[in-house]
Amino acid sequence: MKLLLFLFIGLSFTQCVYQEEELKMNINGKEFSLEMDQEKAEQLVLLPLKCVEKEYPNKLGQVLNDSTELLSPKALHPTFYGCFDWHSSVHGYWLMVKMVKEYPSLNSKERILGKLRRGLTAENVQTEMKFFETALNGSFERTYGWAWLLRLQLELNTWEDNKEAKMWAENLQPLSNMIIAKYQEFLPKLKYPIRSGEHTNSAFGMSLAYDYAVAMYDFDLKDLIDSTARKFYLEDRKSPISWEPSGYDFLSPSLCEANLMCKILPQDEFMEWFETFLPNVMSTNFSLKVAEVGDRTDGKLVHLDGLNFSRAWALYSISRKYPRYAHLRNLADEHVAHSLPSIIDGNYMGEHWLASFAAYALLERKKVKKVAPVE
Repeated sequence: MKLLLFLFIGLSFTQCVYQEEELKMNINGKEFSLEMDQEKAEQLVLLPLKCVEKEYPNKLGQVLNDSTELLSPKALHPTFYGCFDWHSSVHGYWLMVKMVKEYPSLNSKERILGKLRRGLTAENVQTEMKFFETALNGSFERTYGWAWLLRLQLELNTWEDNKEAKMWAENLQPLSNMIIAKYQEFLPKLKYPIRSGEHTNSAFGMSLAYDYAVAMYDFDLKDLIDSTARKFYLEDRKSPISWEPSGYDFLSPSLCEANLMCKILPQDEFMEWFETFLPNVMSTNFSLKVAEVGDRTDGKLVHLDGLNFSRAWALYSISRKYPRYAHLRNLADEHVAHSLPSIIDGNYMGEHWLASFAAYALLERKKVKKVAPVE
């Protein structure tokens, strides 16, 4: 049965065992692979294709200074007006770019390129920048949307086999430079970490920005994030991960922090920190229950599907860098397998954003080498 049918079925897995061969799940008697391939890419990219130019419904998050600022989403944000909110539109663009880069023969390639041509113009980006310059909107999308914008910029900057991508990257770069300047202004003033399971989580906002800084040789941004993360998190011990999740979480405060520190700290320092931060993490019995969604039509409750994916990509990332934590991959697989079959269900509250999280998790999984756990 094709992947699309599995995604619509929405049945949970009954078996999940890490093996030498590609992991398979048994869903309703049929094998279902978690391997990221072109077939999955074709299905996942359908979601941003449906929404990056869908203006309504829309959640603006705008501060109005007077009645002249009462404009339509597209007038305010001519690039990132779709997918219900600005940040979802941004990572919808990221997903389209990423899928075409990874799978150049996508059936939807020309549709994707058309949307990139219409959206990523220099004029549109200049209008996007003007919004951030209006009074009381300078902190718009801090730092979640900022982080995803830098992720999109990174994908465009490294898209070497597409001539148009260089132009799109150049068009977007001024907005990204503005965001980088905002990080540099904001982080020194932030006295305490933000340990939310939603958009304001400071570890998540720094993690994607750190990837950009490393890849683009932005040493000022890299050093700022490094020093800020150490100040916020280096002395953390015994994370209360058993308190997670909160009812609206799509990020794990504990695992966002661990994933960031995994990127920043040298090996010996990280492993010592990690095993005091999550004291039971070395045990192959370390467990973390998947998050259950009570109502997938509720925009807040469906966040928990995103939590399953973001937990998974943190676990994959850590276990890839440190094979002694290979047992965490089974845990990550369980989280992806729980939510993946349900994300294409016709409910816009999930469909406008979850494909990006699912794809990110599956791409992180694809990087993982299969090695036996270290006892």
